[in-house]
Amino acid sequence: MNKVEICGVNTAKLPVLNNKEMRKLFTRMQSGDLQSREKLVNGNLRLVLSVIQRFNNRGEMVDDLFQVGCIGLIKAIDNFDLEQNVKFSTYAVPMIIGEIRRYLRDNTPVRVSRSLRDIAYKVLQIRDQLAHKFSREPTLVEIASELDVSREEIILAMDSIQEPVSLFEPIYNDGGDPIFVMDQISDEKSIDEKWLEVLSVKDALKKLSEREKLILTLRFYRGKTQMEVADEIGISQAQVSRLEKSALGQLRKYIQ
Repeated sequence: MNKVEICGVNTAKLPVLNNKEMRKLFTRMQSGDLQSREKLVNGNLRLVLSVIQRFNNRGEMVDDLFQVGCIGLIKAIDNFDLEQNVKFSTYAVPMIIGEIRRYLRDNTPVRVSRSLRDIAYKVLQIRDQLAHKFSREPTLVEIASELDVSREEIILAMDSIQEPVSLFEPIYNDGGDPIFVMDQISDEKSIDEKWLEVLSVKDALKKLSEREKLILTLRFYRGKTQMEVADEIGISQAQVSRLEKSALGQLRKYIQ
């Protein structure tokens, strides 16, 4: 996001239009002046740049997001109504964000059927309409009734457009070893004590401290999360993470 040039555009030298200039250009554009339209696009590219910074942790190329954001900007320019008492940026930002979100949903690494995506998009539209109508967040039942679909279909559709998260995504770091998503997941099936015998680590376990053995027992015998282990033995989750990694490292060394 620190790039100066994006898609051949020097973002350090982007022009800025004031409200008076904007209104003049919109008036001319709506009279058929294409040059005014181009000036409006170039004069609002900083708006696109500010919006795409909200998506800089998605792993997408900045150039791609910028181009998609420009499509949203052009749509906003073409549909803006001067008679509405609203600033152009207030109108344009949601359109730019919507265009980028549609791009991210359609390009998710998990392929989802078109019918499910269509339901999800309709849910988002109806949710906004009902929220405006009721001045509150609508319930699933209300949305389902409006779309004439079941609650289960809505839940499945919304789950289908969620971006997948890596198990190795760091969620906390206190300056030491980071805590990953996988550290927060418990496995209730991981209670078979024979796995240690299969790995021939019984002797190695005897060389660990009592606290290290307790942590490994709770984590891998009983399938508890690091947070649950921390609460049970009275230390922080970060400490549990460090002790667990240290104990596993020692086990590997002893086994080798």
